[in-house]
Amino acid sequence: MINLFVTTVFAKGFNGSKQAYSIGLENAGQYLEEKYGGGIFPILYIWGIGLLAAGQSSTITGTYSGQFIMGGFLNLQLNKSLRALITRSFAVVPTMVVAIVFNTSEAALDVINEWLNVLQSMQIPFALIPLLTLVAKERVMGVFKIGPTLERVAWTVAVLIMVINGYLLLDFFVHEVNGLLFGFAVCIGTAAYVAFIFYLVARSGALSSCWLNFLPVGLT
Repeated sequence: MINLFVTTVFAKGFNGSKQAYSIGLENAGQYLEEKYGGGIFPILYIWGIGLLAAGQSSTITGTYSGQFIMGGFLNLQLNKSLRALITRSFAVVPTMVVAIVFNTSEAALDVINEWLNVLQSMQIPFALIPLLTLVAKERVMGVFKIGPTLERVAWTVAVLIMVINGYLLLDFFVHEVNGLLFGFAVCIGTAAYVAFIFYLVARSGALSSCWLNFLPVGLT
């Protein structure tokens, strides 16, 4: 929901303008203040609080996710402090390395941020598909197994997310890929990526357990 608000505000203010191509994390707040004004509580500070809240939310979500996966799905019994240290190190250490290496180049940070968003979009299916597969298995979740209705809703939302991300990835590569050889490599990689996602879905048994049983008997 927050991402939707952020995207809508920037799209409303800068879509189709020349400024849209020069906005990054460094100057986004300044552009917002110039576009929408200061007011009683300047939008520059609202943007800063939003970034802080997004980082805090990501940190908490990552910590809990690591805890549930390590202690639940993988059954790794670790000290809470050690588990938090391990899960957060995977995020904090690379962030610190990037911040130290590129601390004098804001433009480079914006480029890295764009490619990180691309990487996250590509990784989403490899998190969603196993997660939805596991939470629907009684031998893994026991009494906490999700019901068939919730499972169908979850898979529908997951597919929508993957389709939207797929469109955004396609749009990004269309504008960023230059050269025939690089374009050919991207096409091959995309085909392999999509094929592997279909393989994961087929292996998960989601189609048979979630949707095929929902069809009338005559259609199955």
